[in-house]
Amino acid sequence: MASHCLWPGDVTYHQSKLNILSGHIIGAAIEVHRELGPGLLESVYEVCLVEELRNRRLDVKNRLALPVLYKGRALDKELVVDIIVENTVILELKAVEGVLPVHQAQLLSYLRLTNKPLGLLLNFHVSIMTKGITRIVNDRSDVIEDAAENLGRNRSRG
Repeated sequence: MASHCLWPGDVTYHQSKLNILSGHIIGAAIEVHRELGPGLLESVYEVCLVEELRNRRLDVKNRLALPVLYKGRALDKELVVDIIVENTVILELKAVEGVLPVHQAQLLSYLRLTNKPLGLLLNFHVSIMTKGITRIVNDRSDVIEDAAENLGRNRSRG
């Protein structure tokens, strides 16, 4: 964990819920990559990953248009994220030769604009999927506690 991150409340409790969820997501991404391999379009990986996540009984929304909030006000522009899992983790999918710093910055901006705690940048254009995973944490201090409460509500319904 980066030293600049502030985690409210019981750090182990909040992190463990996110770690368990991200583990399920990464497992699904590895399964999709194992089945399809590299070299396809991002959109193909997206539909397959959504299917795999749903098969694992996770709440998944893809191509979700969210309002852009600026200084507490919703603007007349929408932000479209690839996938949101359990209304907590944003997945940004890529099928590129190499992940660039701008891809990581894009995901961090999505996390901050949506107040989500965790993002996974998943690049499927790799020989081994574990080499294509970048974990990005929203370093704003209020989001982890909200996410843990949200995960608790989502799991109790399922």
